[in-house]
Amino acid sequence: MTAAIESILPFIDKKEVIELTRSLIRIQSVYRPNVEGGNEEKVARFIVDYLKNIGLEVYYEEVVPGRPNVIAVYDSGIPGKTLLFEGHTDVVTEGDIDSWTYDPFGGEVSNGRIYGRGSCDTKGNLVAAISAVHSIKKSDAEFNGKIILCIPCDEEGMMIGIKDFIKKGWADGVDGAIICEPEENQLCITQKGAMRIVLKTYGKMAHGAMPLTGINPNTRMAKLIVELDQLEQREKERMGEHPYLGWPSITPTILQAPVKGEAQINVVPAQCMTTLDIRTVPGQEHHQLRKEIEVIIEQLGKEDPHFKATLELIEDRPWTETAKDHEVVQAVAQAYKQVTGKEPVYNGVPGATDGTFLHLAGVPIITTGAGDRYIPHHADEYVDIDELVETVQIYTLSALNFLK
Repeated sequence: MTAAIESILPFIDKKEVIELTRSLIRIQSVYRPNVEGGNEEKVARFIVDYLKNIGLEVYYEEVVPGRPNVIAVYDSGIPGKTLLFEGHTDVVTEGDIDSWTYDPFGGEVSNGRIYGRGSCDTKGNLVAAISAVHSIKKSDAEFNGKIILCIPCDEEGMMIGIKDFIKKGWADGVDGAIICEPEENQLCITQKGAMRIVLKTYGKMAHGAMPLTGINPNTRMAKLIVELDQLEQREKERMGEHPYLGWPSITPTILQAPVKGEAQINVVPAQCMTTLDIRTVPGQEHHQLRKEIEVIIEQLGKEDPHFKATLELIEDRPWTETAKDHEVVQAVAQAYKQVTGKEPVYNGVPGATDGTFLHLAGVPIITTGAGDRYIPHHADEYVDIDELVETVQIYTLSALNFLK
């Protein structure tokens, strides 16, 4: 371990890391629009008070009522680059509480782990970023430029928080970003893109005993899904298996008929709907994929005069890729070596993060943080305390390396 990390170590407070993580877990921030206070507001206000108390310049910005972003700035006062740490406040539902051994919102400590919803994804890593900045501030470590803590709402949904952050100009002039997500402290330099599509096929309602008096949208949707499966296979053959991200995919998820009204076993519905969760790898062009699906719909229409379908793209999140030799990647890689004495492990994020839109806004990103990458959204979610403290160390040195 180098002298640089040794000089900062005494300012990293393990107790602060544990207790702040436990406090954030105990403040429920599952988005539940029909429940009073069922959003990120309470945890955001707690974080605002905490950041003000440690002496940062803090902003509280409501994206929509009850769903705020928190932004904090630590400016060295010396011209230089800007580094951003990003960690969201929302968490997914706890699901069936009977499947939990621990209270999902208890922040319980057991066997060197902190348990609870968000411990891993990503309140623990948000705390790691806050603690890293606090440690730098307490140590009076010299650096150029400034550090921004971006703490948005709604990462688990449509990512309205990070979109608002970018729209309001906060990402302008940011030279690099560390996305604080559970990746076992591996350095993720790429992530899959995502397209969310709603497909509908249209028919004519009829009696199940006399189906020829109607037009069945279900059989037509079945043909469409078979064609999409073949498109997926062609894309896999064309792209191959990505070394960090694996295979691209086109996955029908929801299948519903009728789209409106009550289903009945002896009634041919008028409409059928499916949703597609498409995950892409570097090299796939989203506009081209959409065109391929439109061509399939057009061809099925030529083969069947009663085939009618529509396509609605409801979300488009591009894949990201940051070069290993980029400054922000190099800063984190150097920090990892300083802390662990080992070479970093590079990887990719199988899903999208808020970093997706920062990348789209021109900000180079790297995703890393504590936590088993397969634990998020599971019952008995947890983060290992020692790994989380290691993350604080990595974040701290990453900032100092990047900002020289």
